[in-house]
Amino acid sequence: MSTPTTLPAWLALLESRHAETVINMGLERVRAVKERLQLRFSCPVIMVAGTNGKGSTCAMLESILLRAGYRVGLYIKPHFLDFNERARLNGDLASDEQLVQAFDAVEAVRGDTPLTYFEFTTLAIMHLMSKAPLDVVILEVGLGGRLDAVNVVDADVSIVTSVDIDHVDYLGGTREQIGFEKAGIFRAGKAAICSDPVPPQALIDHAAAIGADLWLMGRDFNYAGDKQQWNYGGRSQRRNSLAYPSLRGANQLLNASAALAALEVLKNELPVGAQEVRHGLVTVELPGRFQVLPGRPTVILDVAHNPHAAAALNQNLGNMGYHPYTFAVFGSMHDKDIDGVIKAMSEHVDHWCLTTLPSPRAASASELAAKVQMLAGQEQQDRTVNVFDDPAAAFANAMSRAGENDRIVVFGSFLTVAGVMAARKSSLH
Repeated sequence: MSTPTTLPAWLALLESRHAETVINMGLERVRAVKERLQLRFSCPVIMVAGTNGKGSTCAMLESILLRAGYRVGLYIKPHFLDFNERARLNGDLASDEQLVQAFDAVEAVRGDTPLTYFEFTTLAIMHLMSKAPLDVVILEVGLGGRLDAVNVVDADVSIVTSVDIDHVDYLGGTREQIGFEKAGIFRAGKAAICSDPVPPQALIDHAAAIGADLWLMGRDFNYAGDKQQWNYGGRSQRRNSLAYPSLRGANQLLNASAALAALEVLKNELPVGAQEVRHGLVTVELPGRFQVLPGRPTVILDVAHNPHAAAALNQNLGNMGYHPYTFAVFGSMHDKDIDGVIKAMSEHVDHWCLTTLPSPRAASASELAAKVQMLAGQEQQDRTVNVFDDPAAAFANAMSRAGENDRIVVFGSFLTVAGVMAARKSSLH
């Protein structure tokens, strides 16, 4: 059978092969195809896992290393508008042609080994990066760590940003169980960085059991700051008078500290100066992470889809100053702790615009509405709850009702934020 010749055709084929919504855990199949591909990296590899904050940490690493003149590969997910967003080479999205060639390479050696959409595309993007002239590769873990397809590669530095309850069907329902899964990316004799201020004991124990070099926040590296600037201190390196990252939000110094700890580990292979760190932090961009759009009313995009992330978003909203009314455009997958997310956000939301999402795993807008009515309390007399068939309609309703001094926060699943991004993009053209 001939293989597709365009990226959309390839992606459609991969989706049709694995129409099931079950995630197939286990690395044997991925490892077998990796060996047939002879997938090896000839440069340092940084791997980043975590419940929240991993995308931000990856983006900061990429920004700083690009500023320092290095050739950087970044695998990050999921994408908002174009699949190409998942593969970045030197700050640019991989082209359709590059991705098609990489898909062809995986298909040529796959034989009769079945691969999920995620496994296939992960192998293809890692293959693409292994063949590109790069100085460093940054790989974001999708789900968990131990059994994620990325983990068939041995990283030189592994980072776990935060450990909280999410994906309980696959990772377990406690921080200890989830911490063990995240720690699965650690390697013997290699740096294992954890920027969670209260790391699960299971993560610490696993690092000790395999002989990883564990770096803990508060013990091996730390940060301190005032209103103007902040300082990083590691085992052997201090960085003072740093600008705050352009990524907004309360947890970004934890993420930035993890990135600087990784750079401290690699300081002989990839030396980076103070100016490059400052520039990299100031210029870093990452869509959908407390992203405040220009214009009025204020629009905030945030992919907070678990209680831990929603609590951080709620705190960030509280730090923004006064807005008469806050409209929430919210959609979620069924398997998330929806009650926990709504509770964390109800303090600041006056008007809920709830949306069904284009996925069989999504909760319906009416299900979300029932939860909001039950959980968001009766203290706001004029609170409204409306339901919509898609994020674009929910956002259009919020825009039509919000005053210029109000704000609209679009949050929840990536599909919620992606739907609003797509609607805004089409309205601009």
